[in-house]
Amino acid sequence: MNDNAKSSPRFSYPSEVLQKIARDVLDQARKSGATACETDISDAFGQNVTVRRGEVETIEYNRDKGLSVTVYIGQKRGHASTSDFAPEAISAAVAAALSIAGHTAADDCAGLADADLLAREFPDLDLYFPWDLPVERAIELAQSCEAAAFAVDKRITNSEGASVSLSESQFVYANSLGFMGGYPGSRHSISCAVIASEDDTMQRDYWYSVARDAADLEQADSVGRKAGARSVARLGARKIATCEVPVLFEAPVAVSLIGHFVGAVSGGSLYRQSSFLMDSIGKQVFAPDIQIRELPHLKKGLASEPFDNEGVATHERKVVENGVVQGYFLGSYSARKLGLRTTGNAGGNHNLILDNGAGLEFSALLKKMGKGVLVTELLGQGVNPVTGDYSRGAAGYWVEDGEIRHAVEEITIAGNLKNMLRGISAVGNDVIVRGSKQCGSLLIDRMTVAGG
Repeated sequence: MNDNAKSSPRFSYPSEVLQKIARDVLDQARKSGATACETDISDAFGQNVTVRRGEVETIEYNRDKGLSVTVYIGQKRGHASTSDFAPEAISAAVAAALSIAGHTAADDCAGLADADLLAREFPDLDLYFPWDLPVERAIELAQSCEAAAFAVDKRITNSEGASVSLSESQFVYANSLGFMGGYPGSRHSISCAVIASEDDTMQRDYWYSVARDAADLEQADSVGRKAGARSVARLGARKIATCEVPVLFEAPVAVSLIGHFVGAVSGGSLYRQSSFLMDSIGKQVFAPDIQIRELPHLKKGLASEPFDNEGVATHERKVVENGVVQGYFLGSYSARKLGLRTTGNAGGNHNLILDNGAGLEFSALLKKMGKGVLVTELLGQGVNPVTGDYSRGAAGYWVEDGEIRHAVEEITIAGNLKNMLRGISAVGNDVIVRGSKQCGSLLIDRMTVAGG
């Protein structure tokens, strides 16, 4: 257990109690016939305040806890979980997992992570920042956020609300190889969504900020102003004729393209052969100047972790270098299915950073595009992970001569992800950190845009 995992009195249980429960779970499982076992125990709480049109709409508090246990009898696996930490409930969960394992077929890829890959050091990654936020102050912040949105323009006529949220959690993961680790973490946010009206039309847009440390959040009034300005800018949206043009994905939606890549080179998709990027290590997948690094030890990173969900130590690595794939995203099971070793990605990726050098200012991206579509919102789920075919509803702006001319709506953008990733012709420096993937706006050299 790392020294930095001392829990806050804000939690329901001290971290030492979670550790004791973990040891008890492992002991019970082994004494009952498990040849190997692992457990994850968590304790969390949160507060969310939403105001709408200046009035408090909801105040929510939550306290959650959970325990999961996975047992192995040879290579037969069983899993169970409970939200009750009473000794009899824990014993019942262990017994249920063993019963399931007893009725499950053996799988030669099942089992704990390899012992030599487990984390032995636990760097302090600055992941926990308690937010002392009385509900009265949260209401004031939400009200100021929404008020700033309404103040942008008289055409802001309604609101879907402004919210201020705090979330804090801690966990302990342990397994029968002698590993035990855990730490507290936090994630706080401010968001706002408003509606602009003109004549008989209405447009909605939003903005939000998220960070581990409340001090790193965008100011509430700034969040509101951006939400208001984005909603007003969408007024007067028009349909456009079908065309083939460059498409610029604004940074908040551009990360979805990185998400499709990650999904395609993740273990489950690969061993099931349901990926458009099969056998892609060493192959050119992105444009030649694209680099993607995984930085799991980034201080305050929203996806920073010293070890993954199996206790495997995480390491900085190059995922894409000069457009060429250098590695997959694997946990122990998927790695064994592929005849490879885990990459420390059981549970997901860690702080993926895409860059191609300094990046361009947003205005420079528009100039480089010349004529095309700026996409600020994606709709629907029209992506085929097996073929890479991509077709999604979108909204945004029509650009000519490097300048935004008017908003567009009811369009569909279509292409194939292989061509789109290879066709990234420019990357913006307008990175907005909201999750595990980070990149600026991405300019795709050509896509089909179907209009009305």
